[in-house]
Amino acid sequence: MNKTSKGKIANGLTRRTVLSGAAAVSLAGIARAQEPAQIKVGLIVPLSGIYTRPGQVMKMGAEMGIEHINAQGGIKALGGAKLKLVVIDCGDTTEKAKNAAQRMVAQEPDLVAATGSYLSSFTLAVTEVTERAELPVLTLSYSDLLTDRGFKYIFQTAATASRQSELGLPTLMKLAENASGKKPKTVAMLMDNTATSVATAKALKEKLLAQEGLQLVVEEVWTPPLSDATPLIQKVRSAKPDLLLFMPNAVSDAKLGLEKISEFGLGQGKIPTVSFSITIAEPDMLQSVSPDTVQGIMTIVANWGSKGHEALIAELKARYKEPWMTQNVISTYGDMWLMKEALEKAGKADRNAVAQAFRTMDAGPSKYYPGGQLKFDEKGRRVGAGVVIVQWQSGVPVTVYPPELAQAQPFWPKKS
Repeated sequence: MNKTSKGKIANGLTRRTVLSGAAAVSLAGIARAQEPAQIKVGLIVPLSGIYTRPGQVMKMGAEMGIEHINAQGGIKALGGAKLKLVVIDCGDTTEKAKNAAQRMVAQEPDLVAATGSYLSSFTLAVTEVTERAELPVLTLSYSDLLTDRGFKYIFQTAATASRQSELGLPTLMKLAENASGKKPKTVAMLMDNTATSVATAKALKEKLLAQEGLQLVVEEVWTPPLSDATPLIQKVRSAKPDLLLFMPNAVSDAKLGLEKISEFGLGQGKIPTVSFSITIAEPDMLQSVSPDTVQGIMTIVANWGSKGHEALIAELKARYKEPWMTQNVISTYGDMWLMKEALEKAGKADRNAVAQAFRTMDAGPSKYYPGGQLKFDEKGRRVGAGVVIVQWQSGVPVTVYPPELAQAQPFWPKKS
């Protein structure tokens, strides 16, 4: 073969290679153009400070939800578009939470929805910002104030604090009467001054304690973090109430209180203790208090890993080494599916369309929240939202109410 022929072949190969490469690039570009864009959803939770732990497990729930949704085909109404989680640390004060929300709406203008913010105090601050930005926010925070402000872009999946009190306290009183033959008559209340605790106490004092025949003999309030629980527990010991309502929202505060209750000889059923917070049932509690110390303690919460969630609980244990599924995990997991439902209904990745989808949603019975429907009323409260009563039994906080979600039978702690 002569030099000219070789040159022609080489040139031909070169041209074919270039043309082939160009075609491949063009096809890849078309394929990319045809792939639906990712849809951003936000999670704004405390990932620093004394409330870090709840924020971390909320992130676990969101990650699991996003993965499951994307693995099952993403948002079908948007060509299978996948969800992408944007995580924002709201810190451990209301001022930090507000600043974080301002950063979120400024830096992530294409968010279509968000969820958060753990403490009601933080959620109140965050939603002042997101409401102005017309960003729909789902929340498991309890405070009645959240959805009493006339806001149009907040949707409360949990029963409000006052509603939880209305649903939970009568059930506890019946349980006490059935177990001991008599109802408690006197009650002590120890609480922090966060918005959830304030709302719970308001409902109890204005109506429910009198309705249940309970006389309030001790009421003490602290600002987190609690430095010394001794004065609080001394007052409880002096008053000798039939029931103690203990409402911390920081794990460190819960530990201090329970350690002091044990030290003063008030544990083990000597004074039955009930909470209105998930904090007292966090896995971290067992790092400093024994299973015997918490045995029998009950808490009324808006959600918990329960009967029907076994596969999710097993995955959480295997993936994150979490011993059980708290409200923070299951509710945030459910929020991802609610966002998917709203996006399917909206048919576009637009925050106003998603907000309108939440307002008009009627997606049937709730799967990842107790009771009620996947539907919101005119205030943004989930219709028929119920409560879960969790009790420490043999070193594990298990669901004991309602019966359809219960993993064990409840018992009323008795004096040893």
